[in-house]
Amino acid sequence: MRASYVRSVSGGRSNGSDDRYNEEKMDLFNDEDFIPIFIDMYRELPCLWQVNHPLYNNKPKRKAALDQLLEFVKPVIPTADIPYLKALIGGMRSTYNRELKKVQDSLRSEAAADDIYVPRLWYYDRLHFLAGQT
Repeated sequence: MRASYVRSVSGGRSNGSDDRYNEEKMDLFNDEDFIPIFIDMYRELPCLWQVNHPLYNNKPKRKAALDQLLEFVKPVIPTADIPYLKALIGGMRSTYNRELKKVQDSLRSEAAADDIYVPRLWYYDRLHFLAGQT
C-alpha cells in the first residue's frame, strides 16, 4: 500500500526515476533554445495564466491548452505529461514572482539607483506578462 501511495503522490513515477525526472526538468530551465519558445507559446494561451480571462475557470479549455503545450514539450522530453507540464509552469511562475518581489521591495525601500535589485533570472523579462496575475 505504501508504494502505491508514493507512486500516486509522485505522479506515478517511482523514487528511482525521480532523479532523472528532476535532471530533465533542470536542463530545460537552462536551455536557451527551448524556454523562450515555451514561454511565447504559454503567453499565447491566456486561459492558463490570465486570471480575468473568460476561459480561465473552464477546465476542458485549459486542458486543451495544456495539451497544445505538451505537444511542444514531448519531442524534447518524451516522458513529459500534464503533471510535469504543470510543475514546469509552476516553477517558472514562482521563480518569476520571487524575482519580481525582490525588485519591488528594493524599489519600495527607496534605495539608490545603483542599489535597485536587478533580476538574475535570464528569462525574467519574457515572463513580465505574468505581473499582477497571481
